[in-house]
Amino acid sequence: MNQFNGRTNVQVYRAVKADWTDRVTWQARARRPKRPFERAEVLIEYQFQDNRRRDPDNYSGKFILDGLTKGGIIRDDSFKHISLTVRAKPNPGPAETTITIREVLNDERPEIR
Repeated sequence: MNQFNGRTNVQVYRAVKADWTDRVTWQARARRPKRPFERAEVLIEYQFQDNRRRDPDNYSGKFILDGLTKGGIIRDDSFKHISLTVRAKPNPGPAETTITIREVLNDERPEIR
């Protein structure tokens, strides 16, 4: 997200957002449940090739969550519908992102208001 902060070129931001949201949407559609999860725990794990300092707020997963919603995995990406955990770890192999989604049933967690 840092690459877009303070930038005046909104078209670049929109193009990148649309590209990543579409990528996640297509992957999600191939794996979507019969109905979107009303509530879910979403874990986004980033694996970076180095141990450089990174701020979690720059990796909030906005484009990922939008794609999961558009792709029919989760009903909405608001606090009412998801709890979000973001983690990072170094990986000597290629950088990658793993997304784990678990449906939360009504009796597992009180509704957030």
